[in-house]
Amino acid sequence: MQNIHTLPIEVVHLIAAGEVIDSLAAVIRELAENAIDAKATRIVISIWTDSLSVQVSDNGCGMAIADLSQAATPHTTSKINNAEDLQQINSLGFRGEALYSLAQLADLNICSRPVLEPVGYQANYDEHGNLQTSPKVVAIASGTIVTVRNLFSRYPNRLQSLPSNSQQARKVQLQIQQMAIANPQINWQVNLDNREWMTIWAGENASEILPQIISSIQPYDLVFREFALSLSPSPAGDGSNISITLGLPDRLSRRRPDWIKIILNERVINFPELEQTILSSLERTLPRNRFPVCIVNLNLPCDRIDWNRHPAKAEAYIQNLGDIQTQLKDCITESLKVPETNSQINYMSATNDLLKTAERKTSYLIPAKHENFNQPNSSLKAIAQVLDTYILAEHAGGLWLVEQHVAHERVLFEQIETQWQIVAIEQPILLKQLSDDAIDRLQALGIEIEAFGNNLWAVRSIPEILIGHEDCAVILQEMSQLDDPTMARATAACRSAIRNGTKLEMSTIRDLLWQWQQTRNPHTCPHGRPICLAIDESDLARFFRRNWIISK
Repeated sequence: MQNIHTLPIEVVHLIAAGEVIDSLAAVIRELAENAIDAKATRIVISIWTDSLSVQVSDNGCGMAIADLSQAATPHTTSKINNAEDLQQINSLGFRGEALYSLAQLADLNICSRPVLEPVGYQANYDEHGNLQTSPKVVAIASGTIVTVRNLFSRYPNRLQSLPSNSQQARKVQLQIQQMAIANPQINWQVNLDNREWMTIWAGENASEILPQIISSIQPYDLVFREFALSLSPSPAGDGSNISITLGLPDRLSRRRPDWIKIILNERVINFPELEQTILSSLERTLPRNRFPVCIVNLNLPCDRIDWNRHPAKAEAYIQNLGDIQTQLKDCITESLKVPETNSQINYMSATNDLLKTAERKTSYLIPAKHENFNQPNSSLKAIAQVLDTYILAEHAGGLWLVEQHVAHERVLFEQIETQWQIVAIEQPILLKQLSDDAIDRLQALGIEIEAFGNNLWAVRSIPEILIGHEDCAVILQEMSQLDDPTMARATAACRSAIRNGTKLEMSTIRDLLWQWQQTRNPHTCPHGRPICLAIDESDLARFFRRNWIISK
């Protein structure tokens, strides 16, 4: 039997170093967070995969020679001073572990010059974080340059188990992208193996950064909104707020939930509870098996957050989580309803694509301009029904082409979601071959059903929306196969909506347009199909080459 004993301090430090720095991406995360804390607006990152080396340069406030001398010693930091400060973390770094861990795992060199100093200094550190020689004067711009060479050279087990260079590069790319959307005020330049790899320009918010990261996303695919948060017991105006960058569901979705991101006080974190809130809020706006693009940025007072949960600070505890989830759901609903009205978006490329499509006499496949479909519009005028399927409407800014079935489906779905009415019927509806699960699903919706002979069941109450429907039995059978009650109600709305190919009176068309405009999400039906194609007046003018108009 082996006796319990105290580990040597150098082993303790090596274990801690392996927890903080486990990859090239972790090196970049820690050094870039230090640059962000130093108020940098430009960060240049160079990576050499063959030697596992990284250099991070910034134009931040820099370090004085006294700070440079002890920057890599264990548990030294400028961010906190005592235990009480752990409740008031307002920086990305605070533990004083990163530079010391890098000194243990690699060859560490730092050059830094404070903004008001005429010269900078260069320091080289040994594996204990101590200076190898006195710092020497160097001529550099204000800011800091940290160079890490031969990562894990003193940790051969980690070196041998690293993934391939391409896998490491992908992890680095994701890390930089996440920091860029969390800190949109920063310009990023990244070089990989002596060639330019990534450039991300600064913007006002994540909606200006995301199209630079994902080339298939256009600015008009996104809506950006900001909201104040009300969290008890804090008084109003404590600075709590939430901003949402949301891909419009009728134009933008993903095969995987890879761009559902939670940012907490300038850091992307893993927060399954809030991610699930996003998914549940948007599940009825997207096509089946598709996921939204949604970036939620929370700014909360420091005393409501406990960062001391994860070595890489990838997780955190938040007070009043239930309140935040409720308000997040409301904010997403508002973001779908009202777009950013003051944003100046260039639609030139979308317009050109639309016109090229029209000239080829093919169908419209290009995303429409971002329209405020449910804003009260006194000038909206129903023009005609096209092919007994689409409603053509004119407004002050152009034309809307609305598919009548999905527009009516959205109206009915929101009505029955607000008030799901089950009514008794005199003549029961007989259903065949129902499983026990199917019966349970119908009963969970409030429908009264009972056995009525061999493999027959009698339905004695149905949703009010299905009263008089000729396919009521078929619809009930279909609803009985759906595990999700919301999806079952969406099916009832779909099967009850006006069918395409049905000729409508003009009064019915006007009523439908008005009801559709009042819905919370006028962009898509409950199954995720787009409802309206918007054609702007400028698009029409460009197509007809009215580029020197004197008067209309």
